[in-house]
Amino acid sequence: MEKNVEISMLNQIYGKLLTPKQYEIIEDYYNHDLSLSEIAQNNEITRQAVRDILIKGEKKLYEYEQKLKTKEKELKRQKELEKILVTLTQIQKNEANQEIGNQLKTIKKELKKWM
Repeated sequence: MEKNVEISMLNQIYGKLLTPKQYEIIEDYYNHDLSLSEIAQNNEITRQAVRDILIKGEKKLYEYEQKLKTKEKELKRQKELEKILVTLTQIQKNEANQEIGNQLKTIKKELKKWM
C-alpha cells in the first residue's frame, strides 16, 4: 500500500490519539496536500519543525496499528464482505433451488465469523 494512503488511513483511525498539532499537520500534509513550507507558514513554525512533527506523528500511528491492528482487521473484514457480495451475485443468477440453499449456507457461515 502506498505510504500516503496508509498514513491517511491510520490518521483517520488513530489520529485523535495524537496531539492536536500532530493530527492537524498530518491531515494538512497527507489529506490536503500542503507542502512543508505551506504548513510551516500557516502554523508560524519552521519547516524543520513541521518535518519533526510529521515524523513523530507517523511513528505513533504505526505504533498504534502495530499494537491494535485496527486497519488490518478492517481490510480483512472488507475482503470477507466482498466474498459475500460475490456469493450473493451468484445466487441472483442461479435458478436451481438446491444450489441457492447451499449458497445461503455459505453466506450464513461467512456472516457468523463477524458476529
